[in-house]
Amino acid sequence: MEISSGRLDIARQVSSSNCNERPGREISLIVIHGISLPAGHFGSGYVESLFCNRLTGREHRDFSGLEKMRVSSHLFIRRSGEVIQFVPFQLRAWHAGRSEYQGRSECNDFSVGIELEGTENGAYANRQYNVLKAICRLMMKTWSIGPEAIVGHSDIAPGRKYDPGTGFDWKRLRAGL
Repeated sequence: MEISSGRLDIARQVSSSNCNERPGREISLIVIHGISLPAGHFGSGYVESLFCNRLTGREHRDFSGLEKMRVSSHLFIRRSGEVIQFVPFQLRAWHAGRSEYQGRSECNDFSVGIELEGTENGAYANRQYNVLKAICRLMMKTWSIGPEAIVGHSDIAPGRKYDPGTGFDWKRLRAGL
């Protein structure tokens, strides 16, 4: 596994326009998220549609209002272990929103966002952990990031975001780094 020209070689590439140039900051943070659309349903193409601005809001009653959202992530790891990359790492993906880490605001400026297909309260799949560990090890080496700089969305937007949630096993992730 390697990163070349901002792309992870094992990832299926799907371009999202929900990104822009980084403001000159080096990547120094990895943010883990959890997502499923509709909530608790896995394997659909709805997350991909959300990140590529293709949701109309009529696909499911839970999607009302999502059609206007402009969000993305660098990577999405399905429960099967498949990895989809939406934004090259040298660009800023719109995944964190209002956020702060160790006194630094606007975490999108200096972070990589990794979405896991899952829910805040449910367990994540073994294959996801295996792929996530390998990707995090590669990113830590590539950008000289320590394990303390791998955080959840809830850590950088407390009270506003709760993912990856109580179902995510941080000890398991950290043991594999």
